[in-house]
Amino acid sequence: MSELVFDTVSVRYGSRRRALTAVHGASLTLPSGQVVGLVGESGSGKSTLARAAVGLAPLTAGRILLDGADARRPRGRHRPVQMVFQDPYASLDPRMSVGASVAEALPRGTKGPERRAEVARLLEQVDLDPGRAALLPSQLSGGQRQRVAVARALAGRPRVVIADEITSALDVSVQGTVLNLVRDVQRRLDLTMLFISHDLAVVRYVSDHIAVMHLGRIVEAGPTDEVLTDPRHPYTRELLAAVPRRGRTGQDDGTPAVPDTLAATEPADPHHPPPGCPYHPRCPAGPLVLAGRDACRTEDPAEDAATRPHRAACHFAAPTAPARPQPPRP
Repeated sequence: MSELVFDTVSVRYGSRRRALTAVHGASLTLPSGQVVGLVGESGSGKSTLARAAVGLAPLTAGRILLDGADARRPRGRHRPVQMVFQDPYASLDPRMSVGASVAEALPRGTKGPERRAEVARLLEQVDLDPGRAALLPSQLSGGQRQRVAVARALAGRPRVVIADEITSALDVSVQGTVLNLVRDVQRRLDLTMLFISHDLAVVRYVSDHIAVMHLGRIVEAGPTDEVLTDPRHPYTRELLAAVPRRGRTGQDDGTPAVPDTLAATEPADPHHPPPGCPYHPRCPAGPLVLAGRDACRTEDPAEDAATRPHRAACHFAAPTAPARPQPPRP
């Protein structure tokens, strides 16, 4: 078991006026042997943070530590942090057989019969018939290709696995099967995992902890049930309010309705985020709605987030949020 720590990580692309800060001072801990779900709307920086952990995105500032050591430093062919990507077809070489793709990730020195036996074992571990090892990715379904991608990640004998939107490209009928597989493998191997999704119901199903990301920042984090039943950041509450629920006809859960002026406001430009709290121009509890909250315009709430419940990056983090139903299980 291993603990992965993102310590004030920033990822910045470009320079000067055209620069884009995709991740801004993100701090997050993945406890050993547990699953942390990372949620947020498209463009919030979730995938960039994941890619930084495996060395596919540059670090502008901060550190990523695995049990206190640099997680990005090469250790020969051994990669203790492995990633499963969103599109399984794009992440597998279409010219290589399933078995060859999995075998390529095995540790150096695994040869001959031992290599073939290990590939068969890994395919069985993800509920795939080892007889399919000779097939090409194009000869498999989307769900089967994603299982191969999981087997390939496990072939590297990782201590941490990052799953980036691994069900979003799959049919709904297949998503539940893949989620059950991921949860079963994680528990059986006692892996530490970062599970990225925009679907709160999926994250609730697989995660022990949850972190919410907005405009490159972690704005709230804590145990899954606590965050989803008692959210402290307005952005988290807005994400929950957007979850469809049976019989729902509007704002019937105690959450104030979003004023029309805010609903029509465009999201902040990530190239030029507003000063203070980046969420304040769209915040239903911010200075455009409530008096006496001018601090949101000028002061960054992330600086003292550690002193608030769920490390909420909000000057006026709700002490108690209205009770609301949790997202349905998938």
